[in-house]
Amino acid sequence: MAQLRDGFQSRIGFVLAAAGAAVGLGNIWGFPTQAANHGGGAFLLVYFIVIFLLALPALYTELYLGHQAQSNPVTALRQAWQEKAPKIGAGAGYMGLCGAIVMLSFYSIVAGWMLAFSLEPLAHVFGFEKLSQFLKGDSTLRNFIFTPLMLLLTASIILKGVKSGIETWSRRLMPVLLLLLIALIAYIATLEGAAKGFSAYLIPDFSKITDPDLIIAAMGQAFFSLSLGVGCMMIYGSYLKPNENLPKLTLSVAALDTGVAFLAGLLIIPAVFVAQHNGVQVFQDGKLIGEGRLIFAVLPELFSSMGAIGLWVGMTFFVLMSIASLTSTISSTEIPVSFLVENHGLDRRSATWWVTGVIMVVASLIILNFEWLFGLVISVFTQYQLPLMGLFYFITVGWMWKRGNQLRLECKGFHYWFAQYVRFVCPVLMTAVFLNVAIK
Repeated sequence: MAQLRDGFQSRIGFVLAAAGAAVGLGNIWGFPTQAANHGGGAFLLVYFIVIFLLALPALYTELYLGHQAQSNPVTALRQAWQEKAPKIGAGAGYMGLCGAIVMLSFYSIVAGWMLAFSLEPLAHVFGFEKLSQFLKGDSTLRNFIFTPLMLLLTASIILKGVKSGIETWSRRLMPVLLLLLIALIAYIATLEGAAKGFSAYLIPDFSKITDPDLIIAAMGQAFFSLSLGVGCMMIYGSYLKPNENLPKLTLSVAALDTGVAFLAGLLIIPAVFVAQHNGVQVFQDGKLIGEGRLIFAVLPELFSSMGAIGLWVGMTFFVLMSIASLTSTISSTEIPVSFLVENHGLDRRSATWWVTGVIMVVASLIILNFEWLFGLVISVFTQYQLPLMGLFYFITVGWMWKRGNQLRLECKGFHYWFAQYVRFVCPVLMTAVFLNVAIK
C-alpha cells in the first residue's frame, strides 16, 4: 500500500502545503487580537519563545507519527499503540476524523463569509446595490450559497490528489497570500494612525511579560496557530518520502507559519489604529473588539472610510482571508478522504464526494440552528478536542509507542534530550494550556 500512495514531490511543496494548513483564520484575526489584548510587543516576545518550547515539539510529534506510519491518523495511532492498547490508538484516530469534519463544517461557513465579502466590492462597483447588501448581510440563504461554494472549491483540489492537487495549489496560493499581505501592510503603513499601531505591536511592555494570562494565551495561540491536534500535520507527514529530514522541515513550516502570523499583526493592528483615527470604535472596556466584529464590522468600516480605494483594499483583504481559509480546508478534508481510500478501498473521487456531502449535512445543521450551535461547536472543538489531542500525541510518542519509535531508542546527544523533553515537559505545558482554555 505504501508504494501506491500519492505524496509530496518536493520539499518546498510540502512546506508550503503544511504552512498553508496552519495559516488560517486563527493566524490572521486570532493572533493580532490576542497580541493587541495582551501587551502587544510583550505578547509577541513570549509567543516566539513559546513557539520553540511547545509548538515546535508538538508539530514535530504530529508529523513524526504520520511520517513513520506512512498512513492516515487512524492507522498511524493504532500502530503506535499496538503493544499497549491498539483500540485506544484507533479510537483517538477516529476522534480526530470526527473533529476534522466538525471543524470543516463551521470553518466552511466562515470561509463562505470571506468569499462573499471579497465579491461584495465588485457588486458595488457595477451598481448591483441589492446584491452588495446581500453579500455583506447576514442571512441563512447567503450561508447556503457560499458554504457549498467553498466546499466545492476544496473538493476540486482534493480530487486531483496530493501531488497534482494539494501540492500544486499550495505552491500557487501561498505566494499569492504572502504578496497580498505585504502589499496591504505597505498601504496601511502610509495612513494616519498606523505609526501608533506599529508602536503598540512591536514595542514590548516588559512589565506584562510575567503576566500568567499573557503566557497561557501565548501558549494557546502558538498551539492553535500551527493547526495541531486535528491530524492535518499527521496526514501531511505521511505523504513525505521516508528519508526526508523531518526536523529541518518542521522548522521550515513553523518559521513560515510564524512569519505569516507576525505579518498579520503588522497588518491588522496598525489598521485598527487607523480605523480609530478615523472615528471607528475599535476598543471596548480597554480590549480590542475581536472575533467576527473585528473582521466583519470594524475593518469594513475602515475600508468604507477610505473612499474609492477602500473598495479595492477591502476586496484584497477578503481575497487574502479566502485563500487562508482554503489552504486550511484542503488539509482538513484530506484526513477523512485518505482514511476512506486507505482503510475502506474507496477511490479518491468517491471518497472526496462522500466527505464533502457529510460536511455539508453537518454545516447545514449548524446554519439552521446557528444561534446556539455555531458557538457551541467552536467552543467544544477549540477548548477541548485540540489541546486534548495534542496531549495525547505527546503521551503516544513519549510513553506508549516503542517498536519503530526512533526517539525512544536515542540514548545520547540532542535527540535524547529532545525525547526526554517530549516525555516529561511537553505534557505538563499542554495540560496547562488545556486547563486554561477549558475553564476560562
